[in-house]
Amino acid sequence: MKTAFTSTELEYTFMFTFKKVNSVTLEGIKPFFDNLPVDPYIEGNYRSRKLSSFIVSGDKLVKLPHGYLYQSKQYNPLVGNVKRDFEELDDALIKHEAFKHLVFAFIDSCKLHPEAEIGVHQIRTTCSANNYGNPAPEGIHRDGTDFIGIFSVDRKNIQGGQTHLYTARKEKPVVSKILHPGELLLVNDHEFLHFTTPIKPTSDTEGTRDVFVLTSPSLISE
Repeated sequence: MKTAFTSTELEYTFMFTFKKVNSVTLEGIKPFFDNLPVDPYIEGNYRSRKLSSFIVSGDKLVKLPHGYLYQSKQYNPLVGNVKRDFEELDDALIKHEAFKHLVFAFIDSCKLHPEAEIGVHQIRTTCSANNYGNPAPEGIHRDGTDFIGIFSVDRKNIQGGQTHLYTARKEKPVVSKILHPGELLLVNDHEFLHFTTPIKPTSDTEGTRDVFVLTSPSLISE
């Protein structure tokens, strides 16, 4: 992986990579997904979400003041130009060693600048026999940031949820992969568009897909 920063400017040479983050103990962070509030900005009540932003100070994560998420219509045709306000991640989750290992794995892998801002989205997508879940309701898209990390925490009773990377919206995906628990996909948002296919249950009970999505910059404003 090439370094993403020079002393004066970004060099967008980092493309994408997958890695298994063995330092993240999943069992300790799975329960934090059980009581996420429903995302009020999309229809269907199938997605739940929290969001916080951070910077690094030495070996510590410092949570930044609460703000709103904003993307333009250029990047998010579904809810672009909307100031979206989400609850903050639980303090107990932020203090958890597994969570800190994940954020630092993202920072180290992308070779982020020491003052870089990181947004962390905690997202659960649910599905049932009558209501499939759509992890990416905005379709094939960019986020409008520099780097993206998608980390799989859990997949329960689901099929689908395959992540695709594209060099152009009308081209076939150059990458198609289901992220299994403990796997992290790192993407240069300047180089690729991304999309994740809908999920449906493998039995009559509800299915869930739990992920953290990390971005830098965070796209959060006060």
